[in-house]
Amino acid sequence: MEPGFWHDKWHSQQIGFHQSEINPLLVKYWSRVGLTEGSKVFVPLCGKSLDMLYLAEQGLQVLGSELNSLAVEQFFSENGMDAATETVAEHRQYVCGPFSLLQGDFFTFPAQLSQACEGFYDRAALIAWPEQMRHDYAKQLAALLAPGARGLLITLDYPQEALVGPPFAVSPDWVNDYLSPFFDIEPLECQDVLADNPRFVKKQVPWLNEAAYLLVRK
Repeated sequence: MEPGFWHDKWHSQQIGFHQSEINPLLVKYWSRVGLTEGSKVFVPLCGKSLDMLYLAEQGLQVLGSELNSLAVEQFFSENGMDAATETVAEHRQYVCGPFSLLQGDFFTFPAQLSQACEGFYDRAALIAWPEQMRHDYAKQLAALLAPGARGLLITLDYPQEALVGPPFAVSPDWVNDYLSPFFDIEPLECQDVLADNPRFVKKQVPWLNEAAYLLVRK
């Protein structure tokens, strides 16, 4: 899962991880995060997710981290926005209205920016990493957030041997074992979404669960 893998995916537009609609669990549970209007929310590995539009519609300032420049540029162009750009540390920052997306390596993201965020949202970041890299991601996410930051995590879980990720399977046990040192965790919902995911059906994956968690940085 080197950077070149994701750059190739965006270059060839093999972006099955991009959802054409706002995630239903985000709509259902975001209010549980409890942010006030004007708060900042951090979205790691944001791609061109439409979920960011939903967050902005809630009166929030959206700070995104994304590796690929094409993803960031498509987010703004496809939503009719003309972003101003500038260099911030090792990243290229794109800004328009409530959106500030930094293109560059997540592991060199400027912590002074993300630690100003009261909230965070992860739908496709944790599940993008294989096992060992997922540990590193979890530690870095925790380091980028200030104590008390509240967020919504959405994961997928399935028999990993049935399919080569990404997305990778993240079980409730993994969430508890590896995120609990950094976050207080409240499971919100776990639902069967196999019928809504043709790729998994075609590969004869026997089951596919999507889960939502409320996280609070310790």
